Amino acid sequence: MEKDETERELEKLVFGDDAGFNDGLGFLGQKAYTPKDLVRPKTNKDAEEEDIEGVQDSDLFFLDDGPSAVDLPEFGQAKGSDDDASESEEEKAAWVDSDDERLVVSLASTPRLRKLRFTGTEDLINGKEYTKRLRQQFERLYPTPEWANPSASTYRSKKKKRRRGSGSSGTTPSGSEDEMSVDSDELAPQPLAKFLQNATTLIRPRSNEPGQKRQLRSEIIEMHRLKDVGGAQPSAITTLAFHPHHPLLLTSGPSALLSLHHISPHPPNPNPLLTSLHLRSTPITTSLFLGPQGDKIFLSGRRRYFHIWDLQSGTVQKVSKILGHDRMEQRSMERFKLSPCGRWMALVGTPRKGGGYINIVDAKTTLWIAECRVEGNGGVADFDWWGDGEGLVAVGKGGEAVEYLVREQRVVAKWTDEGAVGTTVVSLGGRRAGASELGGDQWLAVGSSSGIVNVYDRRAWKDADGVPARPKPKRAFDQLTTPTSHLAFSPDGQILCMGSRWKRDAVRLVHLPSCTVYRNWPTAATPLGRVSAVGWSANSEMLGVGNEQGKVRLWEVRG
Repeated sequence: MEKDETERELEKLVFGDDAGFNDGLGFLGQKAYTPKDLVRPKTNKDAEEEDIEGVQDSDLFFLDDGPSAVDLPEFGQAKGSDDDASESEEEKAAWVDSDDERLVVSLASTPRLRKLRFTGTEDLINGKEYTKRLRQQFERLYPTPEWANPSASTYRSKKKKRRRGSGSSGTTPSGSEDEMSVDSDELAPQPLAKFLQNATTLIRPRSNEPGQKRQLRSEIIEMHRLKDVGGAQPSAITTLAFHPHHPLLLTSGPSALLSLHHISPHPPNPNPLLTSLHLRSTPITTSLFLGPQGDKIFLSGRRRYFHIWDLQSGTVQKVSKILGHDRMEQRSMERFKLSPCGRWMALVGTPRKGGGYINIVDAKTTLWIAECRVEGNGGVADFDWWGDGEGLVAVGKGGEAVEYLVREQRVVAKWTDEGAVGTTVVSLGGRRAGASELGGDQWLAVGSSSGIVNVYDRRAWKDADGVPARPKPKRAFDQLTTPTSHLAFSPDGQILCMGSRWKRDAVRLVHLPSCTVYRNWPTAATPLGRVSAVGWSANSEMLGVGNEQGKVRLWEVRG
């Protein structure tokens, strides 16, 4: 079919025609050509081209690899650098630019490139050596993560085994050293020595004897922030505890995950995770090291059982019954504390009419030993062990306090907190400075729901005729405006950390014995969040703070 006028017009607009082409050449000042002008007479060269029509393409063409490498002795590869011939097949680049051999880079002329020199007199290098040094500098600053390392086959195998064993309901996946999942009564994971075999700088902290203790000044404190411990945890941090001898940090939370970190805030891998323990269907409320050696970890949640993790043998034991005690009087084992001597475990029992109870258990045999009663409505608010571990102080929610001696199983003193309005927390500190008959602790702090914190000097009780029924606090602090949830004395007894989880950044440090609040820390820019756990290292030089976002911040006390 012949094209109609519309189709020819459309074809002309899209593809053009000879007239339009010639008009365009004329507009550019060029000569208009006709199809005849494009045909030139044959020459001898054309005859030669016709003679090679039967030649194979491989004989006519070749690949141009470029000129050979330029010999640049004055700025070639530096001594000590690796040659291409020594590189393995996996390290060879997928593509190489031949122009790198001809490129010349001066390292001395640019200040930011001087760090790439091997010697002070080195200046000119070629582009290939320059690329290699840039890569080495980048890997030095940003080491290759384990998941991106082709040789880290163990990492991928652990992930596969963990994923393969997640559906089982019996034991931990075999071969997993980084994480264990426990739901049986007894398990045998790797011992602590296995976890620490690759960790470095595992040294014992400096002793805190009175003659070696440094003195901190009041009002101004120098706090240096360290690298955070790992990434954000799956849930809030409810417990944060330092090991008494090794630089280890124990964290846990409602996600049923317990983690052990090596405290080493130095690059390239600061504060690495040593191992973690997952207890299925058991949100962890409390987890603590058993003193004085720290060879066991006690952990529990809002359940009628608790677990004991023996770090020396690696066994995890589930204790579901306290022998010699009525189970109905201990419906939950989530609130407990371990004595500093390592002999006792005290658990807050189920409140009864007219008061609360604290059950004391032998930490080795898990046998019930004694029961401490606190009179008053509401039950037990909190308690803390004496410094020598021979007794404890317990307070009720109405401010009633008792001093209980475990060895003799009797109450040695009763007193009432001044101005108590809903007591929430109590803490002891400053060992070997107070009354020996009350554990030797110098300081006692009591927090309330109004945010008021009373600090008592127990040395005055030593000189008095027994413990006063209504002792006077040395200082009452009102810096917190929400209920007090955390009180922690540093092991040397020079700092009291008090905080509240009901308000962001609600943390204050108190200098002892002057009882003055440090005014320069924390600041408005200190990233605390809603604090859910605090803890001091054994040498009193490091403060750890956990928040409800699952992050653990570390600060070093420098003076």
